[in-house]
Amino acid sequence: MSDAAGGNKDRPRSETKAKKHPPSRADFEATVADIEAQVRATNDRINAKSGRNLFSAILIGLALGGSLIVSLVFVKELFMVFGAILLVFTSFELASALRFAGRDVPRVPTVIASLAIVPASFYGLATGHWLVTVGGIVFVSLWRVGEMIVPKLRVSSVEFWKDIAAGAFVQSYVVFLGAFTILLTAQPGGQWWTLASLIIVVAVDVGAYASGVNFGKHLMAPLISPKKTWEGFAGSALAALAAGVLLAVFMLQQPWWVGLIMGTVIVFTATMGDLAESLIKRDLGIKDISTWLPGHGGFLDRLDSILPSAVAAYALYLIFV
Repeated sequence: MSDAAGGNKDRPRSETKAKKHPPSRADFEATVADIEAQVRATNDRINAKSGRNLFSAILIGLALGGSLIVSLVFVKELFMVFGAILLVFTSFELASALRFAGRDVPRVPTVIASLAIVPASFYGLATGHWLVTVGGIVFVSLWRVGEMIVPKLRVSSVEFWKDIAAGAFVQSYVVFLGAFTILLTAQPGGQWWTLASLIIVVAVDVGAYASGVNFGKHLMAPLISPKKTWEGFAGSALAALAAGVLLAVFMLQQPWWVGLIMGTVIVFTATMGDLAESLIKRDLGIKDISTWLPGHGGFLDRLDSILPSAVAAYALYLIFV
């Protein structure tokens, strides 16, 4: 009787508690969905702060960077192929953006001129670079003159000269400045200066991004680029100086102070190039020049800092080598 009366008392404690069931598939899926939501929310906050899709930007950046390094380090003649692709796509997309804004920039001669300047700069050096630039402007302008024969392409004289100026702008801004990388690479040992300058530009971009996202409060040019801050600029300057010194000593075989000069000059040209492209987009009323590169916008959105920096790198090469 005592056993019957006190049976519950003597049973193992685990038997008196509710049995625990292993997590069901629904529980697992709910947990995964919650984690995905948290990751997505974090990624959205980062994208909103930086103004780009960071994951896509990193993948595209690695692909472009890998192709660049292969072309410069192993066979520098391959850099002509890499440079030609970038110049063609960049000049085409800027011409298209200008056409969207109402300017008739002929795209076929624009692309032909951007291709012609690559071998001209590599083999003809500075002379070829200048001659093809002038020739490209004339070629694009004459093409537009020829279009005026077609009735539906005729415009007023004011609009016509605006079209001519827009075509010349594409050649001067993208093709002429961009080809300085080809011109520099063609010099003896110039491929290392090209690579060093591009690494410093990347350091500027990374330093500005990291510092701006974490510490950015004071806007640098709110009417031109609302996400660029002075804190980001400070981070880009530190990154450029550090990269410049390391590259000067270990890659270019130059004194450390040359690296400081190189970093200082390129952080200025890269920042000005970024702001200049932002001004162009604001004037055209668009967010990105194109959407060809996920997370980056267009090719010009990635080359904006490189274009003026290529001129600076070439000048520094002539001074110190």
